[in-house]
Amino acid sequence: MFDAPFLDQLTSDLEGLLPLWGLAPRTEVALHTVSENATFFASDPEVGRRIVLRVHRPGYHRRDEIRSELAWITALIAEGVVDTPRPVPMRDGSLVAAVGMGSSLRDVVAFEFMTGREPTPEKALVPWFEQLGAITARLHGHARRWSRPEGFSRKIWDFDAMLGSRRLWGDWRCAIGLQPDERDLLERTALALQGSLDAYGKGEKFGLVHADLRLANLLAEPERLGVIDFDDCGFSWFLYDFAAAISFIETDSIVPDLEAAWLEGYRRVAPLSPEDEAMLPVFVMLRRILLTAWLASHPETPTAREIGATYTAGTADLAEAFLTRTS
Repeated sequence: MFDAPFLDQLTSDLEGLLPLWGLAPRTEVALHTVSENATFFASDPEVGRRIVLRVHRPGYHRRDEIRSELAWITALIAEGVVDTPRPVPMRDGSLVAAVGMGSSLRDVVAFEFMTGREPTPEKALVPWFEQLGAITARLHGHARRWSRPEGFSRKIWDFDAMLGSRRLWGDWRCAIGLQPDERDLLERTALALQGSLDAYGKGEKFGLVHADLRLANLLAEPERLGVIDFDDCGFSWFLYDFAAAISFIETDSIVPDLEAAWLEGYRRVAPLSPEDEAMLPVFVMLRRILLTAWLASHPETPTAREIGATYTAGTADLAEAFLTRTS
């Protein structure tokens, strides 16, 4: 869906939309990343202005869901809950544009450019996770008290949507390189996860979350940790946000230290019960299998091409260890 010829055409088509945001014709449009969506930097040399354009993958979010995401971001910024880029309206005041690609339209949203770099495990990641824990607690606090606008709509990230019958990110059984014995192992793990989540329940433990606070969606500077990309925000267990934070580094030796730091930061803002903390391994395993499914359903992405089969094998190893600990 996002192969090179398509991205070249998309870049050209986006250049035609630049006047909607008041950008000069000489503005340079350059691809930044391809994941669920494609994001581009648009840099206007005449005024030194830079914005980020996010082109949505069709069939994932409805337009009312996109507007709901932007409504939450706007509320978070207004109340000073988190440092995150502000949505940039077009000259007519609207926030969602559309770019035509053949017979289809793709929604486009613009954001302010935010400086900073993705934190990495090699560069003092533990202190950043203490900050991230506090940020996450503030996000959860806001979600609990915020009066959502009429028509607010975001996806529900429960077990059914992740690994059950609704499977928003695809079927993990199609995982890249999955072996028959690994399939059986993951079947048993999924059943165990479902049982744990049913016993844990929802209620006040379940609400609006970012759902993708991984390293790639953090922008660190010496005195600030910014958060970007609320595209997956929706309704899930609050502590699922920790599992998302360690996406793709779940087996790294630093993870126990990251968890301790995250919990310390979170508790500075809001309490956590022992029952909540005991569920963290469940959410980590749930997220890992979900990401394994995502890689299988997005084989054209750089991440899937680079780590697909290796990640599947690692998921099976993690599942075996999980079942051993919980049996």
